[in-house]
Amino acid sequence: MSILRVLVLVAVSAVFSAAPGCAQEPPEPRPLPLKLRGAGVESVSLTPAEDGGYAYRVLWRDGRRESLSPDEFAELLYTGVPGRRPLFAFLNITSFAGVAWVGVGLLGQVLFAGRMLVQWLASERNRRSVVPVGFWWMSLGGATLLLVYFVWRKDVVGVLGQATGWMIYLRNLSLIYLSPRPG
Repeated sequence: MSILRVLVLVAVSAVFSAAPGCAQEPPEPRPLPLKLRGAGVESVSLTPAEDGGYAYRVLWRDGRRESLSPDEFAELLYTGVPGRRPLFAFLNITSFAGVAWVGVGLLGQVLFAGRMLVQWLASERNRRSVVPVGFWWMSLGGATLLLVYFVWRKDVVGVLGQATGWMIYLRNLSLIYLSPRPG
C-alpha cells in the first residue's frame, strides 16, 4: 500500500472521528496491508477508539502493542520511526542500501552540474562560446545515473526530465562522431 493511500486513510479516519452527529457503529478491527520496512512494525490495524473515533493498533516485531491516534500514526510514518538513524531520516531512506542509491544520485548530480564547469572553461580557453565533447559525455553520464536513481525513488517527474534530455545527449554525440569530418 502506498504512503498516499495511508495518508488518505489517516485523513478519512480523522474526519469521521471528529464529525459531530456521526452515530454509526465503528467497524470491527481491520488489518491494513502496510509494509513499514526498517520501522520494526509487524502489523497495523484500524480499530474503533474509546472516544468513538478510530485508532491505529500497531504490533511491533518485539511483541509490544500500541494504540495510536491518526496524528500519532502519521508521525510514526514520517518522523517517529523508532531506531531510525538521523542519516536515514535526512536522506529519507530506510536501509544502508538506500545510502548507496543516494550516492548514485549525488554522483549523477555532480557529473550533471560539472558539465557546466567544463563548458565554461572550454569557452574561456577559446575566447568564444564552445560546447566540448566532454560536456555531452558528462551530460549523458549524469543523466543516466540520475535516471537510475529516479527510477529507484519511483519519481516520475525526475524520470521524465532525465529521459528526455538523455535522448538529446545521445543525438549530439552521434552527430559529433558520425558526421563526416571536414578536410
